[in-house]
Amino acid sequence: MGKICREVDTMKHRCYDLVKEALKKEPDRADCLINLLLVSRHLERIADHATNIAEEVIYLIEGEIHRHNRDTLDPDQDTSAQ
Repeated sequence: MGKICREVDTMKHRCYDLVKEALKKEPDRADCLINLLLVSRHLERIADHATNIAEEVIYLIEGEIHRHNRDTLDPDQDTSAQ
């Protein structure tokens, strides 16, 4: 999994933890907090779809399948040794 995917997953998990803590402290704000949780989940799915699109573009341009090695989508990674 690429660096960006890991960062998005980390953010989603962090949001979940923050919402869980906030629900304990302010249960009367549950509607708003649950909406925040849903937004974080949907943003993570958008990132997943963007990754899938990038993989398809790489395949169309280079003819190489990168689904099994998501680190190849990491822009900070040196791919010259591959």
